[in-house]
Amino acid sequence: MDDPTELTPFELVGGEAVVRAISKAFYDNMETLEPALAQLHPLDADGRITRETRDRFALFFIGWLGGPQEYMARHGHPRLRMRHARVPIDTGMRDAWMRCIRLAMDAHPMPAEVRTFLDERLAHVADFLRNVPE
Repeated sequence: MDDPTELTPFELVGGEAVVRAISKAFYDNMETLEPALAQLHPLDADGRITRETRDRFALFFIGWLGGPQEYMARHGHPRLRMRHARVPIDTGMRDAWMRCIRLAMDAHPMPAEVRTFLDERLAHVADFLRNVPE
């Protein structure tokens, strides 16, 4: 970001409230539409993905989009590949994850150029985390 007046993706999607709403919808979608993916996460007594997991992702997503770096302050560098290494991620899991996040973003309108940017970047990250050869 060379221009200090340039808005971040975090600001362009609507800030913290919108990013948290997308994060919530993402995990709700996972539980409803992709139960195999949901089962890879810590679950609470009701069988839902834990609040801690949801909150941690929201903080990560806020920072990743250029918002406050609270995730880094609390948890350090995300080290996404290391943190996901214990989970076998194949093309099917990658695609399930992408379906959940895209559906969550569909429910929160944003400028088309921001959505295109997020679709591309999130697809890149999801593919980067694949660790099962096909």
